[in-house]
Amino acid sequence: MASGNGHGGGPTFNALKREEQFGRLQAEEYDLLIIGGGITGAGIALDAVTRGLKTALVEMQDFAAGTSSRSTKLVHGGLRYLKQLEIGVVAEVGKERAIVYENGPHVTTPEWMLLPIYKGGTFGMFSTSLGLRLYDFLAGVKRAERRKMLGKDETVTREPLLKREGLKGGGYYVEYRTDDARLTIEVMKKAVELGACAISYVKAESLQYENGRIVGADVRDRLTGNTGQVKAKVTINAAGPWVDAIREKDGSKKGKTLHHTKGVHLVFDQRRFPLGQAIYFDSEDGRMLFAIPRDGKTYIGTTDTDYKEDLVHPRMTAADRTYILKAANDMFPTLGLKAEDVESSWAGVRPLIHQEGKDPSEISRRDEVLVSPSGLLSMAGGKLTGYRKMAETVMDQAAEQLVKAGRSGIGESRTKMLPISGGDVGGSGGYERFIADKKAAAAKAGLAGPDAERLVRRFGSNIDTVLGLMPEAQEEAIRRKLPVTLLLELLYAIRHEMACKPVDFWIRRSGSLLFDRSRVIRWKDGVHRYMAELFGWSPGVSAAYAEQLERELQLAVEPME
Repeated sequence: MASGNGHGGGPTFNALKREEQFGRLQAEEYDLLIIGGGITGAGIALDAVTRGLKTALVEMQDFAAGTSSRSTKLVHGGLRYLKQLEIGVVAEVGKERAIVYENGPHVTTPEWMLLPIYKGGTFGMFSTSLGLRLYDFLAGVKRAERRKMLGKDETVTREPLLKREGLKGGGYYVEYRTDDARLTIEVMKKAVELGACAISYVKAESLQYENGRIVGADVRDRLTGNTGQVKAKVTINAAGPWVDAIREKDGSKKGKTLHHTKGVHLVFDQRRFPLGQAIYFDSEDGRMLFAIPRDGKTYIGTTDTDYKEDLVHPRMTAADRTYILKAANDMFPTLGLKAEDVESSWAGVRPLIHQEGKDPSEISRRDEVLVSPSGLLSMAGGKLTGYRKMAETVMDQAAEQLVKAGRSGIGESRTKMLPISGGDVGGSGGYERFIADKKAAAAKAGLAGPDAERLVRRFGSNIDTVLGLMPEAQEEAIRRKLPVTLLLELLYAIRHEMACKPVDFWIRRSGSLLFDRSRVIRWKDGVHRYMAELFGWSPGVSAAYAEQLERELQLAVEPME
């Protein structure tokens, strides 16, 4: 298998070496071509390389730019699916979330969730107790994280902002909070480390066939305009909301189709919305919403409405904002939140499998592999939590195709016990000790206390590589009057996480545009100048990228009318 350290001819995840990667895409014939670089595509790439398959992946935007950076940011067991009696889904995703956590404790954190129970609400004390107990059993929840039922007083003590009127008590159980975009990047990095060739901003323009069988794709690099061909024995369509668009190119969009729904989240500063405890609650119309504290902010969502607009730029509407504000003010009545209190927002598109006559929030989150006559495998539906299992399922089918085509020696899936990039921290049990040890190393390298801890937690076992960039970051920080931690993150994002544009860094590598808007506004010009010099952008390209970031900053606060 090719060496994945970025030296010589092996795969690399360095944005400054994209041209080299684009050349590699065309120079070799692959066992597998994956179209789509969200969590589904990343999971498939990792599963494939661990089976010893030569794997290529193309993504037309940045990695995780679609649904995979726009979720509720929970690897959750799907309590709401219990309500819909989808017992199999609950059992599978419940077990999967524990695997996701063990393999990447630096991007996934257990979070106690409080489900307040009200007179006349969707959930009663008895049904909640029973439901959570069943949930613990189905999901194989470890003893320390099993549900507790709380009385009214304890429920209010845990979250004083809750509405008191009609409150009977609460269910208390564990969910897992994640940074969805970083989870995707870490899975992708691991695939690349193990030999996959993955490249962003490369679009599969058309598919290639021989004797009616799919044998790859014609691709175009959207940053340089270069075109080429990728040859592969098997092609997997993991394009999320664009799955049907790829099936159309293949002439196989028949039978089951996607149903897009949109989910919106709003972000508030903790000073305005001082939530101390993650809450899962039902709104007046019976939809369930999450309110979650994170990094000095509180975010709340989500909506669930049919969506037929632009898939690349889904946006919050005034109606979405009004709906969430009303739900928040009903549940936390002392706050009196207003539209101008919203610091940022995001909207994401769920690619669900269409079910006739069902409301958006009733449609199953199940996943399914759709097989076309040409052999194209399309991964439809599914959810973030189940990404690893989905990858295993589609790869079992891809392996069958490869065996028929004469490829031997394909291994079984090996991802269940495989730490993702940054996840070599001794599992969840060893994680805190790892943090303590590495914090000392980061402080020694010149990082102040809180910065040291923040970066160690973010990068996990990749922190040594990050700290290796310290001398260069310090030099540039002085020259450019930028914070050294910012330059460290930026250098690492460019050289080890294929961040090609300012938006890649500010939204998906750091999350700052969503959760630390003032940081983006303060440092965006300095970051832009540095990237422009490093990449050698023309004045036209530089202006376009700057404008793109301004637009994202604006879209995060302004609703679409």
